[in-house]
Amino acid sequence: MSENSKLVSSNVIAQSGVAFGTSGARGLVAQFTPDVCAAFSVAFIAGMKRNFSFKTVAIAIDNRPSSYAMAQACANALKELNLDVVYYGVIPTPALAYIAQADEIPAIMVTGSHIPFDRNGLKFYRPDGEISKADEQVIVTEKIEFIPLVGTVELTVNKRGAEEYISRYASLFSTPFLTGKRIGIYEHSSAGRDIYYRIFETLGAEVISLGRTEHFVPIDTEAVSDQDKQKAVMWSKEYSLDAVFSTDGDGDRPLISDENGNWLRGDILGLLTADALSIEALAVPISCNTAVELSNKFAHVERTKIGSPYVIAEFSNLNEKFNTVAGFEANGGFLLGSDLQLNGKPLKALPTRDALLPAIMLLYAAKEGVISTLVDALPKRYTHSDRIQNFAIEKSQAIIARGKQEPTKLLAQIGYSTAEIKNIDETDGLRITLIDNRIIHLRPSGNAPELRCYAEAENYLKASECVITSLKKIRIM
Repeated sequence: MSENSKLVSSNVIAQSGVAFGTSGARGLVAQFTPDVCAAFSVAFIAGMKRNFSFKTVAIAIDNRPSSYAMAQACANALKELNLDVVYYGVIPTPALAYIAQADEIPAIMVTGSHIPFDRNGLKFYRPDGEISKADEQVIVTEKIEFIPLVGTVELTVNKRGAEEYISRYASLFSTPFLTGKRIGIYEHSSAGRDIYYRIFETLGAEVISLGRTEHFVPIDTEAVSDQDKQKAVMWSKEYSLDAVFSTDGDGDRPLISDENGNWLRGDILGLLTADALSIEALAVPISCNTAVELSNKFAHVERTKIGSPYVIAEFSNLNEKFNTVAGFEANGGFLLGSDLQLNGKPLKALPTRDALLPAIMLLYAAKEGVISTLVDALPKRYTHSDRIQNFAIEKSQAIIARGKQEPTKLLAQIGYSTAEIKNIDETDGLRITLIDNRIIHLRPSGNAPELRCYAEAENYLKASECVITSLKKIRIM
């Protein structure tokens, strides 16, 4: 093939319409052509080779119908670079991150997480963990030449990734502390649905499989549907469950309920998890519940922009001052930023979002009691969030920009003409705290054409009303 026939990675990426969001590169399935997947793969590897030595790259996928073909394209491109590819099949993103970190090799996860069915994405991992925002910029600007892909390669599943992830948690406790507990697993199309029951059963629980689907379901743990709220309540009563556990599509964001089927907000789950692990210092996004600070359970709390790369970026600073460090997000993903001991057993750091650790530690903290007791003991701050889908990013950005210039005017436009402003935070989007301590936070999604609204108040009804009113007004702006 002639030199003129080669493609340049930065050109292919720029023309694809695929872009990095809060976590990973996301776009329409139609935009992830084989050459686009190849461009991202070769650019990623070029950046990694500057700082790491390796001969193998790990790949895994979620259950989206488009994911396997994307993995094939990535694998083809890597083999053209004379790299070996180990394919772990359908496993949770944190399972891939864990095995790749243990083997000190890069990894590519093909997943669109919670975003709609017609979209997908790629997440990249360095040999030492999740890539940074700086690494993302390297990927999109690298000018790596590669040959357009021809044909496909069949990928053979290596089961070690799943087994090592199961072992990480199943071997963490000396006794099966969940004996006598009944755990429902809402499986839907989660990448970890064939893994989770094995872990919970090893820990002693009786597991009930719920809601398994043959089609892909885009579960968003930050915007749980009314239908899924009702399902959890119904299942809890029908099966006398102690908890219902689920995740988003790629298994890095948890969804867990109390014994009554009430889903816990992700930041409340993260708070309880960090406390159960005796974490000293936290890095959490600006959108998390202020109960984190009000609980007085942690020596230090650092607030960041929304997105796991920003949380992870704070870990190095915190690890210089504190022995145990972690982070979590409002969507529930928990990131362990330092090695620690639990029940005399070592638990290695896993600085990427994980759905399993918070679920296990919540149940461990509840032990002979119930989850709702733990939640009820926390400061009375309640959050709610929702989104407007198919809302142009440019329109979201324009609304935020106007709000930063004239916040009082924006508040009036979204239904708060008499509200007084106590504080404004522009760390990520526009977060307005009112005199009565209600919080309204508007932010464009980093992954899809959506406008998100987060709210916090002294009770759930007020928080919910803030979100409903704000989004209703924005829709007609």
